[in-house]
Amino acid sequence: MIEPVTLTVAYILDLAIGDPKQLPHPVRVMGWGITKMENFLRRVVQNTKDRTQNTDNLENPHPSPFYKGGLNNIPPLAKGGEGGFEKLAGIFLVLIIIGSTYGLFFVINLLLTSHFSLLTFIFLVYLISSTLATRELIKSAQLVIKALKVNNIENARKNLSCIVGRDTESLDRDAILKATIETVAENASDGIIAPLFYFLIGGLPLAMTYKTINTLDSMVGYKNEKYKDFGWSAARLDDIANYIPARITAILIVMATFILNFSSRLFKIVQNSSKLNNIEPLNNVELNLVKLNFISVSGINAFRIMLRDGGSHLSPNSGIPEAAMAGALGVRLGGPSFYNGVIVKKPYIGEDQLISSRGLKIVQNSSSLNNVEPLNKFEQFSARSTDSYERYLQASENAIFIVKISSFSGFCTALLIVYLKALV
Repeated sequence: MIEPVTLTVAYILDLAIGDPKQLPHPVRVMGWGITKMENFLRRVVQNTKDRTQNTDNLENPHPSPFYKGGLNNIPPLAKGGEGGFEKLAGIFLVLIIIGSTYGLFFVINLLLTSHFSLLTFIFLVYLISSTLATRELIKSAQLVIKALKVNNIENARKNLSCIVGRDTESLDRDAILKATIETVAENASDGIIAPLFYFLIGGLPLAMTYKTINTLDSMVGYKNEKYKDFGWSAARLDDIANYIPARITAILIVMATFILNFSSRLFKIVQNSSKLNNIEPLNNVELNLVKLNFISVSGINAFRIMLRDGGSHLSPNSGIPEAAMAGALGVRLGGPSFYNGVIVKKPYIGEDQLISSRGLKIVQNSSSLNNVEPLNKFEQFSARSTDSYERYLQASENAIFIVKISSFSGFCTALLIVYLKALV
């Protein structure tokens, strides 16, 4: 019965402290190990290339760390030339890092659970919490939004660059907010749901192994000239590891949006009840805020866009939760972006919807209940033509709220499954 307790405390700890820079973090150690191993393997690849440049004399081929006995015995991947050698080195990198991570944390988990004490419990909780990134994800997105709210676009770009891979130097306010929504949706899977999923399957060792796969992909899984071959295996493994968690995350986003839909209906019922019971309803200022900032979230639309656009993304996984989030918020994400100065033409996801007719109807009903003059035709047109920055700002805040609900729903589901497993 210790696993439900450790998971609960670990989740709370992640929400409370996140990733303090002053504390050692396993991911930083993973990053250090990946860098060292990459440098070593690249030296090996370079030496191999140097030794095999002259392949005309087949009777006396130069020895290589990758093959012996002549060109006929070169591994198939290496026969592709320089790219083949780098692919082979990348596979070695993945096998070495993944194998050592799983083995190390299998032993650590075994020692911590077999010699239980308060100290080992605290250490185990910290290790599990380090696989989660709920607080850091929300905090990072909020820093971008806060910078924009005080019209500091340079700080917003700087903060955004810490959580996305694209170039941020020339992004305008709308593009910054769109990128924030995209990374919040994608990292809800990578940083929250996927670690919980793999903890359920294989406990701490598998959860840490997943974090290693994710770290490998973030460090070498690029499609640029430097990493297109060397990072090929890391990128493919990350695609496989995230296949199920990404779809679970999208479903949780849809569910969270339905919860928000229900909450808005409940809010309307409360307002009606307030009117009937002579309780002070929304005042003019509050109603004006509703008029200006109302952006409808739709669970049905989230599910529809997820099915329609989820598979059109360049990534087999990222597009699924991003499409669900785009549908939930009624915004359009994706499109061309620059990465290291090179434009990448990504497809658009979602539909850029302004205030919906349903949203206007709610505002009109609230206006009549509060004896406030309802929106006239000009105001309705203005509402539908609200400045895009204001709409995307509100949408980004809604995205954070949806991720909070999705994260908690995912945790509750994981906790229930862990508890049932402990009972069996």
